[in-house]
Amino acid sequence: MKISGHRSRIPSARPELIATSTLTVTTPRRGFFDITTEARDFLQEAQAAVGALTLFVRHTSASLTIQENADPDVLTDLTDALDRLAPENGGWIHGSEGPDDMPAHIKTMLTSCSLQVPVESGEMMLGTWQGIYLIEHRAQPHRREIVLQFIGSVSS
Repeated sequence: MKISGHRSRIPSARPELIATSTLTVTTPRRGFFDITTEARDFLQEAQAAVGALTLFVRHTSASLTIQENADPDVLTDLTDALDRLAPENGGWIHGSEGPDDMPAHIKTMLTSCSLQVPVESGEMMLGTWQGIYLIEHRAQPHRREIVLQFIGSVSS
């Protein structure tokens, strides 16, 4: 079945800038933590115009996702789904850092350690109900580092 669609105009820009910063987040517990505002602040500070924002979490027991930011029940259900896919009592061999360590590694593998978001007119091209989340897979507080990098043109 053939579909028809409409494409928007193609803004073009020559990459003038590579801006990199590390966002440090202290997570209080397991869960989803919205970092969309911090990503927007980074783009504003970098004077980003058109390009791409990459986010990369520097850990193997935490991850990143783009997900709905309107109904908190979505995040609760996603947490429950990840817990069912990688339960603490799954008979894992690796457990040197506690019973939630190996499930945390599995959950990171199932989600993502990096994201890329297009940027136009200095704004991330996220959908209406989309937010960027750091997912903490461990029960105890952790200090997490997320590398933010924009490659593109600068606003004039």
